[in-house]
Amino acid sequence: MSKKLQGNVAVVTGASKGIGASIAKALADEGASVVVNYSSSKQDADRVVADITGRGGKAVAVQGNVSKQADIERLFSETKKAYGRLDILVNNAGVYEFAPLESVTEELFHKQFNVNVLGLLLTTKEAVKHMGPGGSIINIGSVASSLRMPNSTVYAASKAAVDAITGVLSKELGPRHIRVNSINPGMIETEGTHAGGLVGSDFQKTVETLAPLGRMGQPDDIWPTAVYLASSDSKYVSGETLAVSGGMK
Repeated sequence: MSKKLQGNVAVVTGASKGIGASIAKALADEGASVVVNYSSSKQDADRVVADITGRGGKAVAVQGNVSKQADIERLFSETKKAYGRLDILVNNAGVYEFAPLESVTEELFHKQFNVNVLGLLLTTKEAVKHMGPGGSIINIGSVASSLRMPNSTVYAASKAAVDAITGVLSKELGPRHIRVNSINPGMIETEGTHAGGLVGSDFQKTVETLAPLGRMGQPDDIWPTAVYLASSDSKYVSGETLAVSGGMK
């Protein structure tokens, strides 16, 4: 049986672990050659590449901070050098930090907006220079943009910006036959949510109460939607924000 993404090239930002790593592996399993972008976790990125190549797939790791223009230019020049083209971009790189209003600072704001919003824009701007008709851009947002939970003002605002950018760019890039969609996960159990103390916390209990399916998600709840949006199965889907959140909205 032919693979859905055979011959395609994909860049996945923030792909050294968590949702990004699972998406990178899934795209590779469907035949795409994958660029595993990472900011600082070289060892983890190399592990993802080894996992992909060990299963017969194609992948390389490329360092780059998505909020820095020079790093992004290098990311795509390395992609072109390795594979000669670009078909799929997954804007997965993101950071989060929850804080009540009285704890919001310039540093807290810029840390999240520089990666979650500016980084997404800079990466997409560079990617479309290398992407032809049929290209697919997949943004990773969050249901935080619509849940609007207490202590999430900065993070929720950054992800609401992702929702808006997805809709605007779908119209802006549509004439070039490049599709733009967003996946908005709920709380997903990753290395990050463990390190941030969210797993096993009252926050997790709240999420599980809000989710009609009664549980937090796993990375393998997310990647099937990414494969769908990357493939020709979704060739007439653009400008959509798909919540993959156990029913939370």
